[in-house]
Amino acid sequence: MAVVYDKFEMPEKISIEEASDNYARFVAEPFERGHGHTLGNSLRRMMLTGIEAPSIISVQIEGIPHEYMAIEGIIEDMTVIILNIKGARLRRIPLEENNDRLHQQHLLVKDLIITEEMLKEAGQYKVTMKDLVESSLFEVVNPELHILTVTKPMTRKVILRVSIGRGYVPSERHQVNDKVAGEIVVDSAFSPVKIVNYIVENTRVGQDTDYDRLILEVTTDGRITPKEALAFAAQIGIKHFEPFLELETYNLSFQEESEEVDSDRDEILQKLALKINEIELSVRSTNCLNSAQIQTIGELVVNHESEMLKYRNFGKKSLNEIKDKLHDMNLSLGMDLSRYSITKDNVKDVLLKYEKEEKSL
Repeated sequence: MAVVYDKFEMPEKISIEEASDNYARFVAEPFERGHGHTLGNSLRRMMLTGIEAPSIISVQIEGIPHEYMAIEGIIEDMTVIILNIKGARLRRIPLEENNDRLHQQHLLVKDLIITEEMLKEAGQYKVTMKDLVESSLFEVVNPELHILTVTKPMTRKVILRVSIGRGYVPSERHQVNDKVAGEIVVDSAFSPVKIVNYIVENTRVGQDTDYDRLILEVTTDGRITPKEALAFAAQIGIKHFEPFLELETYNLSFQEESEEVDSDRDEILQKLALKINEIELSVRSTNCLNSAQIQTIGELVVNHESEMLKYRNFGKKSLNEIKDKLHDMNLSLGMDLSRYSITKDNVKDVLLKYEKEEKSL
């Protein structure tokens, strides 16, 4: 048996306003009132605690039985070396043939060989992560991370144990398989997501202004991209909802379009089709809009405030005047008109077609 629910306002796509290798700002709108906080907080928690990544869980250096000792020929003591190693960021190489064994613990063994030749130039050699990791399963995101400084020729075996996990795990919670003498277990930061902020703002749908716009600001440490983090979090969330579907008694269906859309469309098209010179604006503001080739209200409202300020001779005073005038008409800059099949690219064509239809009537 099916139960029909009214349409839920939902975004058709997620836009990315700012993006770099480790940071992105995502905007999704519109949501029903309150759903922005529901989804924003859920996605934030999923990103911070649910995404897996590899990390070093133990360190073993040949001839070093514990972490509270100095090492001959190395400037740093073992405590400092461990702190440096904790900053290492490993990324798994997503090869299909490796998937079955990626979640096992892996030993990365490296013979650290420092020769007289390596010490000749500065009298010391700085060992970085790229000197310690050679693996077909993992790559180092920060290969230049400083680990230790050697001042005399030496050969020592360094063993790093790597595991895949989630969140932050202190050393006492690690379960190390076949731990050996001299193996030092360390705290591990598995989560590749450093910061997630979410902001919920009001947005407009038709004449209503109490819908939610969700903004997510995601910063990662380079092991995954912000876009991957958000996509992974969404899939993790869906996975957690699946068991609750077993409680299903009725099958819900949702109305895709409200019956009021057609009447709303006629009402808003009348406003959007107004010419700029038909509303009472100052000569300066009118001239600025004419110079920008904005001839109708529809062409005006699809622009955001930041875009308007880029036009020549267009300042804050003109912007505030236009915002006040649009507010009186229950309109605003940066309107989402997608429910009326109007976008910034087709607004001129839509309004031209509307004018022709009105004239024919």
